[in-house]
Amino acid sequence: MTRHFMTIEQQSDKALKKIYELATSPINDETLKGQGVALVFERPSLRTRASSSVAVQELGGFVTFFSDEEVGIDTRESAEDIGRTLNEMYSIAALRVRNHEVFKRMQTATNDQISLINLLSNVAHPLQAIADVLTIAEHFAKGDVSGIKGLNVTYVGDATNVTRSLAVALLRCGANVTVGAPSGYQLSAGGEEDPSAVTGGGTLTLTDSPVDAVKGADVVVTDAWVSMGMEAETQKRRNDLSAFQVNAKLMGEAKKDAVLLHCLPAHRGDEITDEILDSDKSLVWREVFHRRTAMLGVLQWIKEEK
Repeated sequence: MTRHFMTIEQQSDKALKKIYELATSPINDETLKGQGVALVFERPSLRTRASSSVAVQELGGFVTFFSDEEVGIDTRESAEDIGRTLNEMYSIAALRVRNHEVFKRMQTATNDQISLINLLSNVAHPLQAIADVLTIAEHFAKGDVSGIKGLNVTYVGDATNVTRSLAVALLRCGANVTVGAPSGYQLSAGGEEDPSAVTGGGTLTLTDSPVDAVKGADVVVTDAWVSMGMEAETQKRRNDLSAFQVNAKLMGEAKKDAVLLHCLPAHRGDEITDEILDSDKSLVWREVFHRRTAMLGVLQWIKEEK
């Protein structure tokens, strides 16, 4: 059966445990020997392209990068025809797309023959969630993912696809997740990456108070207020989210030894200040490091002997 990695929610506990394990295990540099991975980017990203390319090459494979201008999903040709073409050339396609439905359409069009990896969609950012879990586990539990159970992790700002995947992953690990966001920017129930649907793990708390959200947190997480495609809303978002900026005062509400995560790129002076992003509380560069290890884990899990 072909394995895919499109959301955290779709993965079993067994699969997630194996991905975390493979991400930090010795690398088998023949895992992808002679096999190609297509990287299709409708949206740009420094870290995603770099980590994906390096991970594939470390596992003995080769990558081909396709930009939006080259591929043109549903403009130059249909998602289905693009999927069928990639299926003839590559064993895995990793895509960064605007519309999450592209994955289902390609899966159906190729008769589920090519493995698909979600590098980001409007619904989820599961590889970032894996990287963040690995970063938190490394800091608090010497890399043991089971050791993050009971930690209090707070996300503040605009609750996006990043928030959804991270919350699902953390709750599944037994961590307690709080999301602090104003009305109109808070998580809503439903969809294919739904933290409110997680049962038997940690607790999920939603609040419109940034101070209440951060109080007692072990980890504080934030992300850009103005995501790609939302540039016209920049000033409104700055006004609406100003109280949720992660600065020294807000960070002071967290535990004394609390750490900071940000998936980058950071809009310094908007969602976060230089003082915090560049402080010794910041684990953002370990997050970058673990984008690579997360991709290594997912790729090896996809190619693992069934």
